[in-house]
Amino acid sequence: MRLRDCFNFHDFRELARRRVPGPIFNYIDGGADDEVTLRRNTTGFEQCDLVPSILRGVETVDISVSVMGQKLAMPFYCSPTALQRLFHHQGERAVAAAAAKFGTMFGVSSLGTVSMEELRKKYETPQVYQFYFHKDRGLNRDMLQRAKQAGVDVMMLTVDSITGGNRERDLRTGFAIPFKLTPGGMLQFAIGRYFTEMLDPSMKWDDVAEMVRAWNGQFCLKGIMSVSDAKRAAEIGCTGIILSNHGGRQLDGSRAAFDQLAEIVDAVGDRIDVMMDGGIQRGSHVLKALSLGAKAVGVGRFYLFALAAAGQAGVERALGLMKAEIERDMKLMGCSTIKQLTRSNLRFR
Repeated sequence: MRLRDCFNFHDFRELARRRVPGPIFNYIDGGADDEVTLRRNTTGFEQCDLVPSILRGVETVDISVSVMGQKLAMPFYCSPTALQRLFHHQGERAVAAAAAKFGTMFGVSSLGTVSMEELRKKYETPQVYQFYFHKDRGLNRDMLQRAKQAGVDVMMLTVDSITGGNRERDLRTGFAIPFKLTPGGMLQFAIGRYFTEMLDPSMKWDDVAEMVRAWNGQFCLKGIMSVSDAKRAAEIGCTGIILSNHGGRQLDGSRAAFDQLAEIVDAVGDRIDVMMDGGIQRGSHVLKALSLGAKAVGVGRFYLFALAAAGQAGVERALGLMKAEIERDMKLMGCSTIKQLTRSNLRFR
């Protein structure tokens, strides 16, 4: 199996499974506990059907969107994910280069393996910095200032990870503590120590409001899942929220972001940009989320498997295939612009 044999998410996943060590593959692939939420993230889309319109004159389509002050050439972006050079030596450099080629946004994690400064200097495409809130408030201020000086476009605070999820698959495949001198053991040790010793589980809304004021720019919260929290985010001055359950890697049994999307858009969509991630594997999934009112959607595993399988070439192929799917599906839906996607296009089973 080669990269040219990959035509969808499942192909990239299989190629990555063949090419990277088992514990590393399962770290990307797995979720928390029984992985119920991990599965629901995708099956939720399968219980929603598209209703196309015909004879609309869609010779050309425009799939660009504007979100959090950023113009994206397509309505999905590369969500920030940790430790990308563990999956392929090119790591974040490959993802940033591919995102820039396709004119979309990419994220750099607090647990990234390439500096945000290097990536910001080299690529002009919109860049997000994904922030974990630390017990050391001085460290938080320094990291915020560093991102500001680097020219990061959007600050993204992750709020659903004040402690690590129970990822039993990692424990079974060698990501175990006490520390083992294996790639899996080293990764689990590093991540486990980071979550248990450095992150601040006492983080509250006042802390976030202070960060929003200090950043004084585009600021989104990642991990919002309730209407009340979405309203609070808007009240404290956030410009965006991302509905997310961390790819099913945190609280198993929690709702899928797609399942929560409509009610949150209805509650705050006129005041704040609403995005979502989790389980997106097809262009039709993207169109369903946009039809419910999401301004854009994030993908994680979709490009991570491609990265692990083939580096930058893999990520570019994955993003290109998704873009082509969206453009083709837009034509089949009878929509020439993203704004024409509405809830009238959907039916739930």
